[in-house]
Amino acid sequence: MSHRPGSGLAAVSTALLAMSRHLEVRDVLKTIVASARELLDAEYAALGVPDDHGGFAQFVVDGVSDAQWKAIGPLPRQHGILAAMLRDAKTERLADVRKDPRFEGWPSAHPDMSDFLGLPVKDGDETIGALFLANKRCPKPDGGCGFTAEDEELLSILAQHAAIALTNARLYERSRELTIAEERSRLAHELHDAVSQKLFSLRLTAQAAAALVDRDPARAKGELQQIAELAAEAADELRAAVVELRPAALDEDGLVNTLRTQIQVLDRAHTARVTFDTRGIRALPAAQEEALLRVAQEALHNALRHSGAGEVDVVLFRRGQGAVLSVTDNGKGFEPRTVRRAGRHLGLVSMRDRASGVGGSLTVESAPGMGTTIEMEVPGG
Repeated sequence: MSHRPGSGLAAVSTALLAMSRHLEVRDVLKTIVASARELLDAEYAALGVPDDHGGFAQFVVDGVSDAQWKAIGPLPRQHGILAAMLRDAKTERLADVRKDPRFEGWPSAHPDMSDFLGLPVKDGDETIGALFLANKRCPKPDGGCGFTAEDEELLSILAQHAAIALTNARLYERSRELTIAEERSRLAHELHDAVSQKLFSLRLTAQAAAALVDRDPARAKGELQQIAELAAEAADELRAAVVELRPAALDEDGLVNTLRTQIQVLDRAHTARVTFDTRGIRALPAAQEEALLRVAQEALHNALRHSGAGEVDVVLFRRGQGAVLSVTDNGKGFEPRTVRRAGRHLGLVSMRDRASGVGGSLTVESAPGMGTTIEMEVPGG
């Protein structure tokens, strides 16, 4: 490979180092496809991680704009060339993917692709992904493929290291999930012990006050004062626990990545299509980021559980020095004039409290049969 400096050992080493720098699965996938596309000088690159239901748990592309990707629509299913790579676990190098008998029509918004190089990403005997490139940037031999046997060898090396990086990233995320679960379990036990004791004391004190109210009103008054103090202490215990339960992912990944990850999970878990778009967001104060995340979670819960929506779009964008969160669904909606009655059921009271608690505002737009939009704006820090 020494006669191709651009694709030599130095370039391979750079790509492998880039993969090893990331621990989050999504970041590893993005680095793999970007490295592969740059290394082999292709117009497009993609890597799909299959799920157990004929689709892809994750599908990352490079060389496709956000607008193009949005126009393409839902993630592909495991069919055609992609299915062949996953099923047969062999490399596919084609002069024109469109002429292959296994080719199945792609969405009209999909970029036009011709020469194609794809191969499985394997962890031992298990195929954990499919990596492919399209449209080599070079003169094509007459009726031939721009990708060469050397390209195939290079991509194979990259795929082997990609499997290691991806496996390590999965182990890291699993370890972090277990750590978070253990921490939350510890907090739950502490919360249960502390608050249960306070509630038990409240109950006994209330019983004593009830027994004394007729024969010794002065002592009953003292017991009632004790009840107020115990209730305040219980509220403090709860408040402290809520502060401790700030989502760990926010501290590590920031608001944008945390939202993106949660929305990807919801998109896979529900029949409704859930999308996320972000523009120009910068870091915000911790309290504002948490409030935005909690409101997004509540709004998504409403849309996915109660509205009957087929599509839910989440947008987070910069406005001045602050940020705006918008959650829009195409569900059944409701009459805004009844929002006061529906407010508590839909969590709108809590969402408004969260918004006002960080100096922000919350607006709700809805109509029967016309879906719902919940928008939260926070000022800059």
